[in-house]
Amino acid sequence: MTDDRATPGDTPHDASFETLGLRPELLNALSALGYEEPTPIQQEAIPPLTAGRDLLGQAATGTGKTAAFSLPVLQQLSAHRRDKPPVALVLVPTRELAVQVSEALHRYGKDLGARVLPVYGGAPIVRQLRSLESGVDVVVATPGRALDLLNRGALHLGEIATVVLDEADEMLDMGFAEDLEAILDETPEQRQTVLFSATMPRRLDALARRHLNDPVRITIAREKASAGESPRVRQTAYVVPRGAKPAALGRILDVEAPTAAIVFCRTREEVDTLTDTLNGRGYRAEPLHGGMSQEQRDKVMGRLRAGTADLLVATDVAARGLDIEQLTHVVNYDVPSAPESYVHRIGRVGRAGREGVAITLAEPREHRMLKTIEKVAGALITVEKVPTVADLRARRLDLTRGALRESLLTDDLDRFRVVVESLADEFDLMEVALAAVKLAHEAGGGTDDDEEIPQVSFRPDSGGRPDARGGSRGDAGRAPRRSSGPAGRLFVGLGREAGIRPGDLVGAITGETGLTGRDVGSIEIHQRFALVEVPEAAADEVVQALRATMIKGRKATVRRDRT
Repeated sequence: MTDDRATPGDTPHDASFETLGLRPELLNALSALGYEEPTPIQQEAIPPLTAGRDLLGQAATGTGKTAAFSLPVLQQLSAHRRDKPPVALVLVPTRELAVQVSEALHRYGKDLGARVLPVYGGAPIVRQLRSLESGVDVVVATPGRALDLLNRGALHLGEIATVVLDEADEMLDMGFAEDLEAILDETPEQRQTVLFSATMPRRLDALARRHLNDPVRITIAREKASAGESPRVRQTAYVVPRGAKPAALGRILDVEAPTAAIVFCRTREEVDTLTDTLNGRGYRAEPLHGGMSQEQRDKVMGRLRAGTADLLVATDVAARGLDIEQLTHVVNYDVPSAPESYVHRIGRVGRAGREGVAITLAEPREHRMLKTIEKVAGALITVEKVPTVADLRARRLDLTRGALRESLLTDDLDRFRVVVESLADEFDLMEVALAAVKLAHEAGGGTDDDEEIPQVSFRPDSGGRPDARGGSRGDAGRAPRRSSGPAGRLFVGLGREAGIRPGDLVGAITGETGLTGRDVGSIEIHQRFALVEVPEAAADEVVQALRATMIKGRKATVRRDRT
């Protein structure tokens, strides 16, 4: 695989869709949709793709990559084609993304009569079978359902000219590696292969080397702000003790006042618990996780888009592929265990020129992890103090002032004049105004019964990070720290080969359970697996918790050690 790299500087700044050589039907569709000029990734990707080249693109969410591969696919499609087998296959990680890509292809290819079929789990397969039998041009599928249809003999890939792997890193993280290999093996060797990903881990690069032929490589970062402008995504972290996180999150949301926000949690249980807590504090929060049916998930998204809910509390898997136009804030309730997850999460805000905010609640021990994320994301994460009661009161007064100012500028207030004039006979006008502001402030939730949240800071890196014996770097020669009582030994199916270090295991255990670093005993890291000791009474809980999460962005086999 050659290193044929394209950079944004290779394309003229005055490029338009016309200069990219697109057919009239596509230009008409883009004009009708109001698209005036291509984004950088569209400028770089469309020419080589329409020329038939394979392409490996690294691009963040929101850079316009859907059109970058959709338009070339449609460019090569025969208008009003009548053959039944598809000529293009787009593989995506989630149902939501399958629907979005299908809708985009349908809009762009309307004048061509493009027949686009989204296929995914959780939807009636009979309808998808009928559509395939009638004939389609482009199939947009999740890997699991595509493989199911292949095994049934309903999906025929013998005439596929183009395969697109969109958000390929996400598909690998979700365990679809074998499915992807099986699907690609069913397509013609002389196909065009396109791979887009927000990150480029080593195993994804290996997949590309096996299946892409002499590809053009494109790397497009999120659009940077011009000199003197603030970044479109403001990235902030707050250092919060674990027990104070619910209160701190509520305080931060009060101060930020998001139009709509996604709060990411690690586990389903945490999603449900936090949703209940937020609703108890007066927010309109909805949960979203893999334990919900597709019908339940659709209803949640409908409420969020309709504005009857303003907070979505979700796991990574459930939220993949979501595109919420009014989204202004992304909140990491826990520091993501994989930097790539952070990149995907913040990619949901600051899109199409809109400003966004990414907030992370970090525990005092997570300083090093946050620094790693900064390095991978290529952005500064500003560490701020949790808003105090005084900050919150000032913010609430600002909101009250803003609401009153808007009313003074836009509302018809004459019908209230008689009330003010009658009170003015008895009280000073300033006192009347103060009483009115007080009532307006309290009606907007402006009470002053909040308690202070403890202000903490990151622990120093030295002396606090466990080494291979379960102690810390400042504990040379000391025995491993652990709680008293019998210990249970656990097998974790990731080792040095996966880049696992003792701190990764300690962080995963303490982040997913009620254990602390002192409860974790000796840790042995081998080439392909690790052994870790935890209190016997908590061993089963730790096994279940680690099975439900990712360690360094990967799922691991976790069980009691049998040796």
